[in-house]
Amino acid sequence: MASGFFAVLDDIAALMDDVAVTSKIATRKTAGILGDDLAVNAEKATGFLASRELPVLWAITKGSFLNKLIIIPVALLLNALFPAAIKVVLVMGGFYLAYEGVEKIIEFVFHRQKKGHEVIEEQQEQPVDAEKTKIRSAVTTDFILSVEIVIIALGTVLDKSLSIQILTVSVVALLATVGVYGIVALIVRMDDAGHRLIKHSNERGGLFVLGNLLVKSLPIVIKSLAVIGTIALLLVSGGIFIHNIDYFHHILPNVPSIVKELALGIAGGLVAVALVSAGKWIFGKR
Repeated sequence: MASGFFAVLDDIAALMDDVAVTSKIATRKTAGILGDDLAVNAEKATGFLASRELPVLWAITKGSFLNKLIIIPVALLLNALFPAAIKVVLVMGGFYLAYEGVEKIIEFVFHRQKKGHEVIEEQQEQPVDAEKTKIRSAVTTDFILSVEIVIIALGTVLDKSLSIQILTVSVVALLATVGVYGIVALIVRMDDAGHRLIKHSNERGGLFVLGNLLVKSLPIVIKSLAVIGTIALLLVSGGIFIHNIDYFHHILPNVPSIVKELALGIAGGLVAVALVSAGKWIFGKR
């Protein structure tokens, strides 16, 4: 009886060792998309009143956990029964990300940028609606990025047993959510940390300098994230098109992949924006 118990423990230990190895490989493979995920979601989690930043971020984080609870079993099921459907889902998600990226560029180029006090007034007038809209958009974008993270992680363990596949993908998904949104939380509270350091300093010395640096850096970081997040959306979408559509995968082999991904992301976004605009015009006419 005792020997059977210890045999089970040995099996569990061996399984955990295998999962640790495969999770490390899968995390390394998804490092690029996790960086893009961080940039995109950090940009989407900012722009709120200070008192609402953490509640909004927590709402997005819960949505991200729910996304992965849905995606993981569906991905495993599709991979077992209908692997071709995974590519279709990824390409459709790629068009959504490209649409969001190009829409941001169009908004920046053709529409007047709102000043700081206008943004605050708008948030004060419709705080609940503004929050819900941005949370919904962030969770939707997270869903597409999570699909790619799960698919990439699953692709590294296709030759393993089902139990290792499930555990590896689950570990990577958990690390992605905790890691990405944990870093985002640190970013959006940079100014608070800076104010605390300034408050506990004697208006000179290292703490005072560091506090001032954190406070002054936050607006620059947020503006940078808006740019980086938009570029990340286009690169991720272009990467999806290249890796899942054979024609794009082999076209222009001498062009750097980052250039191709950006160009395809912009092209896919323009097509998506044109289709959405046409749909709105047609249904508006009706």
